[in-house]
Amino acid sequence: MQKIRFMQRECFEQLIEWKNSSRRKPLIVEGARQVGKTWLVKEFGNSHYQNCIYINFEQEKKLQGLFEQDLNPKRIIETLQLYANKSITPNDSLLFFDEIQAAPSGITSLKYFYENAPEYHVIAAGSLLGMSVHTGESFPVGKVNFLQMHPMSFVEFLKAIGKEQLANALLNQRWDILHPFHDELCKALKQYLVVGGMPEVVKEFAERRNFNDVQEIQRDILDSYERDFSKHAPINELPRIRQVWESVPVQLAKENKKFIYGLLREGARAKDYELAINWICDAGLLLKNNRIIKPELPLCHYVESDIFKLYLVDVGLLSALSNLRPEIILEGNRIFTEYKGALTEQFVHQQLVQNKYEGVYYWTNDRSTAEVDFVIQKDGEVVPIEVKAETNVHAKSFKLFCEKYTPSTAIRTSMLPYKEESWMTNVPLYGIM
Repeated sequence: MQKIRFMQRECFEQLIEWKNSSRRKPLIVEGARQVGKTWLVKEFGNSHYQNCIYINFEQEKKLQGLFEQDLNPKRIIETLQLYANKSITPNDSLLFFDEIQAAPSGITSLKYFYENAPEYHVIAAGSLLGMSVHTGESFPVGKVNFLQMHPMSFVEFLKAIGKEQLANALLNQRWDILHPFHDELCKALKQYLVVGGMPEVVKEFAERRNFNDVQEIQRDILDSYERDFSKHAPINELPRIRQVWESVPVQLAKENKKFIYGLLREGARAKDYELAINWICDAGLLLKNNRIIKPELPLCHYVESDIFKLYLVDVGLLSALSNLRPEIILEGNRIFTEYKGALTEQFVHQQLVQNKYEGVYYWTNDRSTAEVDFVIQKDGEVVPIEVKAETNVHAKSFKLFCEKYTPSTAIRTSMLPYKEESWMTNVPLYGIM
């Protein structure tokens, strides 16, 4: 059994950069529940500060009124020194306000730390489920930094399961030395489609390699999300939120993965479900991929807001929510024909979002007879990406798109090894990030 002492997260380096920045502001760490926000910040605080003062406002009921008397940082710090029985000093101490949405005016207080006590290092976190519905509070626009956390990427997964050298070679795009390890990376990719990137799940798999235990933890996470629906969602939206959430695997199993309201219930209309969809997306549990009508810069100017696909926050959770048995994914290519590439599209979208491109969209022509799975904006270029779940890489729509719009970079991602052609580059699925 392999013991995992430290889950390497790329966000850790961003926290170090934040600590050392001359333009540092109080930091808000965003992300869905259980993507590892609390663990990451505590690990950072304990390793890079003399003191890490951790307050979970959901658990510490007596501190929930900390910001109601006034928002004077000096008083707040003096109160927290009594709570922690530690001195809180600039530069040597980290204040970590977790589940800050449970403390009225907590988020607003960050403005006054920035304006009146910038020498103190403050990080706030909280589930988007709480923060997205927290009303009646002034948000400190321009007074805070942001860090968006996602589930662990495939590269982070490789490091966690003991394949750090392969992960580093992928990050450095060393296709010349990776070719002999293609089959090994394809196997690891299929494992990732089952396990996904939720840190607790990855840790369990890395230590025990037991897929039954993996899916049990995933079901617990899914159950916790549904409990959060009941706890945080507007009561009149709750039935529609559940309908949308439960429909995602069905929507993605279709040949055309565009979100169809009619699959929710007969006669369903967009205006009936707009708030429900936005609520789940704001909570970070669903990722929206909108259609663009024209692949020109900036892509956001050509978005059709009412035509989109919805993906889950994590590919492993999609596998669990779809009740897919691990052996179906791991053995051969059955999953790619039985589930119509849903997991591979989910995987690619998840990796692209984690890579912080300026936008991730998809394209179809006016008659919807041709489609490109993803179109991104990168370094001032429009880059089309075609996803192929197997080694059958025939893609008529992709070819037509490239002939019509002549992008300088075109990517096809599949289970084939890396290969450059005159009009496009094939990047193996495991290397799409």
